[in-house]
This record gives sequence, C-alpha cells and structure tokens, in this order.
Amino acid sequence: MLPHRYPFLLIDRVLELEPLKRCVAVKNVSVNEPQFAGHFPEVPIMPGVLILEAMAQAGILMIKCVPRYADSLGVFTGIDNVKFRKPVLPGDQLVIEVTMTKLRRIVGRVEATARVDGEIVCTAEFGFALANAGFPYETGTSGDE
Repeated sequence: MLPHRYPFLLIDRVLELEPLKRCVAVKNVSVNEPQFAGHFPEVPIMPGVLILEAMAQAGILMIKCVPRYADSLGVFTGIDNVKFRKPVLPGDQLVIEVTMTKLRRIVGRVEATARVDGEIVCTAEFGFALANAGFPYETGTSGDE
C-alpha cells in the first residue's frame, strides 16, 4: 500500500489498523541498514528524521486502506511538537501508534508516538495533504474548494 521501497520503506509490519482512525505498526531496526554506516559508525543511532518518516508512513497506511484514497500520495504539510526522548539503536523494535485527529477532504492531521520496550522515544504531530498519484505536487483541488 505504501509507495516506498527499500531502503526507504520503514514499516515492517502492521499490528492494528482502523481505517481513518488509528494504526499501530512496527519497524525492526537493524545494524545492516544503510544509515548506520555514517550515523554514527562508532555509536549507531537511528536518525530522528527516519523515526519521523516511519511514523508518517504508519499514518498514511490508515488512510490508503480506504478505497477513495488508495491512489493518493501523502505529503507533509507540517511537523509540529516533535520531542525525541531516547535514542533508537540497532536491535530495537520501534512500535509506532498513529491516531487521526483531523481529516477534511484531502488535508488532515495525525498524532504519533513511537515506543521501544514500552518507553516513549518520540512524539510528533503531522499535517498532511493527499496528492494525486500521477502528479505528486498537485492536490487535485481547485481554488473554490
């Protein structure tokens, strides 16, 4: 369902999925992932931007499972209130929970929490728009919508 592919597909499994409401997904963090060759070789830490991307990918899953949005491409419109609480390391299992807080036509907002061993490692709020898959930067709306 996601348009991403290796090495940028950051969701390994979906545990729970309630269309347009909630998604719980897993990212298994492996030392063999390409980012760890340079971030940081001596002390590998999952980059915060990749944690956020994994959270966003979990969020778009709960939207794309609805037929009318299946061909849409989810794009960021904003990321707010980001807090990183603990580092994510190779061997960790990142459990991501995303909840829809707003969806109006093709724009919306979600809240996301990522945990490792039950402890919160990151929280964030995402704004998004659903773009036409054929032309990723066009939202498909006219000025009167």
